Amino acid sequence: MTSSLGLAAKLFTITLGWVSLLLCAWTQTASAQNGRWNPNPPTTAPGFSNQPSNQPSGFPPTARPTQSVANNDPRIASLPAPGSNVNYSSGSVPNGLSEESTKPKIATRNLLQVFYDGGWMMYPIALCSFGLTVFAFERSIALRRSRVVSRPFVNRIIEQLQQQLIDKDEAIELCEKSGSPMAKIMLSALRRHGRPAVEVEQAVLDCGERESNFLRRNMRAILAISNVTPLLGLLGTVLGMIQSFNDISNSQAMGRPELLAGGIGQALLTTAAGLLVAIPAYVAYIFFVGRIDSLIIEMDTQAQRLVDIISAEGLQENEGTRTRRTRKAA
Repeated sequence: MTSSLGLAAKLFTITLGWVSLLLCAWTQTASAQNGRWNPNPPTTAPGFSNQPSNQPSGFPPTARPTQSVANNDPRIASLPAPGSNVNYSSGSVPNGLSEESTKPKIATRNLLQVFYDGGWMMYPIALCSFGLTVFAFERSIALRRSRVVSRPFVNRIIEQLQQQLIDKDEAIELCEKSGSPMAKIMLSALRRHGRPAVEVEQAVLDCGERESNFLRRNMRAILAISNVTPLLGLLGTVLGMIQSFNDISNSQAMGRPELLAGGIGQALLTTAAGLLVAIPAYVAYIFFVGRIDSLIIEMDTQAQRLVDIISAEGLQENEGTRTRRTRKAA
């Protein structure tokens, strides 16, 4: 139970790290896109005029309120006249205006909006991300050492067989109740109890190959996700750039590079999303492959211990050892 809780805590920490990485990357991309310069000049609000004021030559005319609006709105009436020198370095603001209203507002977008901006190619990438989470969780549970090679169980069976505390039938019953991959390998060996070592080893090898394939289940899916998601992201970027160039050519936007930059930035969202899924998928694949290899080596070692005890050669050796001990005791 403690091992299960520890594994669940580690898996939750890894998943939380992936989600944090996704949120950070997409938030930075959204902030970069929102910070683009707006080339369109501000329009004049109702009640304001663009008549020239007392400004030096070479400066554009400044919009200022008309007389009727200035008389009715106390906030506008409190503003200084055009051309007057007013110092706001002391932190004071005109009457009717707060400090919050004078601060520039930065537009932000949430993760869902960034996901929609990436286009329809974000949906298969999100599906791959969900599949990776499911497969990684399943492999983390299935490849626990206590579920594959239970050392206390294996050592107890081997010691009791060596000391003749249990017979073959009792050992077979215990292995059938366990049902672990290592118990299945031991079961195949026990069913050939007393046979030559070559025959017992061949049975162990055949069963071990089947159990090894079982341990590698879903590993191809994780490897496929790590290889496919970057390609999906690249395809989404190419399609987005094609659409961006088509929009620019149809809108007669020559000489406005900000439109092209915005389209490319939006198209690159799919590439970033694909890499954010592919990198954890490949790391998980390498980790699980290493775990499987270590478990196979340990199963082979424990199976060889059992073969040395229950084979015909091993039984003769154990019988000779007990006979010598009996003679010495006498």
